[in-house]
Amino acid sequence: MESVIIRPFTDDDLAGAAAALVEVHDTDGYPVEGVNDPEAWIKSEDVLAAWVAEGGGRIVGHVAVMKPQGEAAVNLWVKQSDDDADHVGVLARLFVVQSARKQAAGRRLMEAAVSHARTHGLRLVLDVMVKDASAIRLYERLGWRKIGDTIHHFGSGETIPAVCYVSPTA
Repeated sequence: MESVIIRPFTDDDLAGAAAALVEVHDTDGYPVEGVNDPEAWIKSEDVLAAWVAEGGGRIVGHVAVMKPQGEAAVNLWVKQSDDDADHVGVLARLFVVQSARKQAAGRRLMEAAVSHARTHGLRLVLDVMVKDASAIRLYERLGWRKIGDTIHHFGSGETIPAVCYVSPTA
C-alpha cells in the first residue's frame, strides 16, 4: 500500500469511511454497533471534529472527537479530576482497515485528535472493549492511562466489558 495521509474528514469521505468501517467490522467485530447504518454512525451530530486516513486512493481509517453524552469514561474522569464535562471530549469512531495498520495510521489518527483537543482546551477520554486487545496496546503505547472499568451497552440489551482511558497530558 502507498503511504497513508491523515487529513480532516469531509462529507465527500462519508461513503469511503462507511466502506472501511464495514471492512473493519468484518475482520475485527468492531464496532459492535453502527454497521447497520455506517454513514449515520460516522456522521453523528455529536462529532466535534473528525479525520480520515487515506491510502491507495481510498479511505483506510477514521477517528472523531465527540461531545460527551454521559459516557462512563467521561463520568469517571470528571470524578477523578478537576475537569467538568465541558472540558472533556470523547475519542471515538477510531478504525483502520487491516492493510493500513502497519503504517501507523491508527497512531497518526489519534495524534490528530489529541492535538485538536489540546488546541480546544479539551481532555480526551475513551472506552474500549476488553476484547479489542490491539487497540488497548495502542492506547497504552501512546501514554493513555486507564481510569476504570465499565460495561458497554449496545443493541437490544447486549453488554460487553470495557476499559476507560484518559489521554496523556501535554
